[in-house]
Amino acid sequence: RAAKLCDKLEHLDFFIRPLNIQDPEITSDNHDVNKFFASLNNITKHVQAGLTSLAHFDDVVTMAEIIAGGKKALKDNPIISFIACVFKSPLQIVDDTSEKVFAIVEAGLPLVISSSPQGGSSAPIQEAGMVAQINAEILAGITLTQLIKEGAPVLYGSVPVRARLDDLHDLYGCPEFNQYNIDCVQLARYYKIPCYSSAGVGDARVPGMQAMFEKLFTHFYMAMSGAQYIHYAFGLLDRTNCFCPLQAVLDNEQIGKIKHCLRQPKINPTEIDNTLHMVKKVMASSHRLFARHARKAMHSGDISDPYQFETKDMEDKVIENALEYMARLEAEPAPHLDSDVMERIYNKVPGLLPGLKTT
Repeated sequence: RAAKLCDKLEHLDFFIRPLNIQDPEITSDNHDVNKFFASLNNITKHVQAGLTSLAHFDDVVTMAEIIAGGKKALKDNPIISFIACVFKSPLQIVDDTSEKVFAIVEAGLPLVISSSPQGGSSAPIQEAGMVAQINAEILAGITLTQLIKEGAPVLYGSVPVRARLDDLHDLYGCPEFNQYNIDCVQLARYYKIPCYSSAGVGDARVPGMQAMFEKLFTHFYMAMSGAQYIHYAFGLLDRTNCFCPLQAVLDNEQIGKIKHCLRQPKINPTEIDNTLHMVKKVMASSHRLFARHARKAMHSGDISDPYQFETKDMEDKVIENALEYMARLEAEPAPHLDSDVMERIYNKVPGLLPGLKTT
C-alpha cells in the first residue's frame, strides 16, 4: 500500500520501505527479495533499502537486472540502491555490514554509507562532539568503498539524532536535530560528496498541528541547507515507528511548496525581454492591471497554487479534505510489472511469496 500510494505522490522522488515486514512467511532467508519485489512491483520510482542478509544479495541484483533490462541497463540507470551502516556508534566497525559493503561496491550499485549516533548516549550531545564523531564514522566507511573500487558511487549518509533525557528515546522535533544535520550537509559539500540527510520526522503520534510543525521545521531547513537526498520525509510519525498514509499525503503537499520556494529563479535574457514587453503593454492599457498575465503564469506552473486542502469555511477541514484526496489516489490502479517480467523474476529468484504475484 505504501509503495502504491507513494507512486502517486508527485513530490516523492524515491522510495524507502517505511514498514517492517511482519508476515509469518518471511524469514531472514527470503526477507530481502520480498521487500524489494513488493516495492518494485508497486512503484515506478527508485527503490532503496538495507540488506538483511548477504546470502541473497545476488538474487536482489538479478531481480533488478530483469526489471531494468539487463546488467548494463541497471548500471546505466540503477533502479535500486542500498544503505549500509558500517559503524556501530561510537566508532566500532561492524564486520557483517562491512562484508555487505564489499558485495555492493563490487556489483557497481549506489550505496549510502550511513551513520546514526544518538547525541546523549552513543555520541556527545554537544554539537561539536556529535558532528566530529559522525563525520569520522562516515568518512571511514566512504574510504572503505573507495579502497574496494575507486570511483564507486557513494552518498554521505548523515542521520544524527538527539536523545530525550527523560527516556533516552530519539527526539526529532528539536533544534539540535537541525543543527546536527545542517552541519553534516555542509561537511559533505566541503568534501564534494552527495549528502543523504534526514528531515520530516517528528515525535507526534497522529497527523495534526504538532506533526506539521515538526515536519516543516526540518523539511525546510534540510532543503535550504543543500542536501541532495533527503529521507524520512514522507508519512512517518512517532519517531519513525509509524507510517501513516494520510500523513504522507499531507507531507507531499508541504514538500511541493518547499520545492517551489527553493527552485532556481527564472531570470534570463528571454524572461527579462518578455517582462519588459508585458510592462509596456499593461502600462499602455486603460486598466493597468497584470491579472491576465498572472493567470498565464499560474497555468504554466510559474507560480504556485493555493494550499490543496484549504477550506472556505471557518472550520479547519484539512484532514477531511486530505482523506478524500487520498481515497481517490488509492482507488487508482498500481503500476505493476509486466506479466512476462514477473514470470522471469519468479523463475530466476527463489523465495518470493506467491501472494505478491499480481496479474
